[in-house]
Amino acid sequence: MKQTPLASRHEALGARMVDFAGWYMPVQYSGIIEEHRTVRTAAGLFDLGHMGQVDVQGNDALAFIQYVASNDAALLGPGDAQYSLLLYPDGGVVDDIIVYRRPSGVGFFVVINAANVDKDIAWLEERRADRPDLDVTVRNISDETGMVAIQGPRAAEIVAMLSTVDLGSMDYFSCRETVVANVPCLAGRTGYTGEDGWEFYCAIEHTGDLWDALLEAGAPFGLQPIGLGARDTLRLEARMPLYGNELAADISPLEAGVGWAVKHSTDFVGGDAIQAARAAKSGRRTVGFKLLERGGVPRSHYDVQVDGKTVGHVTSGTSSPTLGENIGLALIERQYAGVGKPLEIVIRGKPVKAVQVKTPFYRRGEAS
Repeated sequence: MKQTPLASRHEALGARMVDFAGWYMPVQYSGIIEEHRTVRTAAGLFDLGHMGQVDVQGNDALAFIQYVASNDAALLGPGDAQYSLLLYPDGGVVDDIIVYRRPSGVGFFVVINAANVDKDIAWLEERRADRPDLDVTVRNISDETGMVAIQGPRAAEIVAMLSTVDLGSMDYFSCRETVVANVPCLAGRTGYTGEDGWEFYCAIEHTGDLWDALLEAGAPFGLQPIGLGARDTLRLEARMPLYGNELAADISPLEAGVGWAVKHSTDFVGGDAIQAARAAKSGRRTVGFKLLERGGVPRSHYDVQVDGKTVGHVTSGTSSPTLGENIGLALIERQYAGVGKPLEIVIRGKPVKAVQVKTPFYRRGEAS
């Protein structure tokens, strides 16, 4: 398994380590529920060193991003960030990504999912070969880039103690160059938990120094290290998609509920297929639900039924630490989708009553 620079620190902190997409990563420290609640009420620190990063440069960098990514990168000013997707020609999802226009205005910085790094890099290189007319270079900088994230209502107080730049004045989905605890960083204010916070990108050899400084400064504010288990329950409450669950090669952005991240032109890979799907208004929809009775916790791939007929499957499910309810997302046939409509989740062979609800399940500031 690959290891991030923080692997020995996780072990010293008593983390339970697992194989995640070929990486030796902490799934939990004190426990998923406690870690989840720490992020909702104080702050959590995440090792994201397994994520991938790509540098896109050249006179035609914008044109290339517009060609390969679904969202409209022309809207990005220097220091802006944007959620986007890489799509196959048939409209299926290669990966979901974050595109940063560098604060200098020169080039783009793209963050990709850990499980998809090799696939995404190959895909981007193939698309680069498709466009010899473009003056652009695409470089995988994952092995030289460290990445940690701090999330939670007290994150701003903690980073204010260490940053040379006022990160609290940043807009959501923006980035800024700064120095944090003597470590030069690109700070992105995005997040995958539903809370406020930052991702810090630095030279990989300085990741440990950055992690240590944040943990020490954050201790009086309740900051704790957080594993992948709580990261998953946090993102589900916030209705943030996970590749391989809500997003996949056979699930379009429209079906996944992220059609808002797809521009209405057709001059990008997958554009024709998405516009045809928009016009047809057919296919499936991803909906949120909660269970109405006891029967277990909904999990990925469980069948979803209406009146005994299988109409789809659960993409993600959990017992929500914040809400105290069993919740999930399901990909179902369009005609059965709608807030308030009934579903049955088949758990251990037994249909369990559920109802479709508005998402996200949790909005910032609602933790009790």
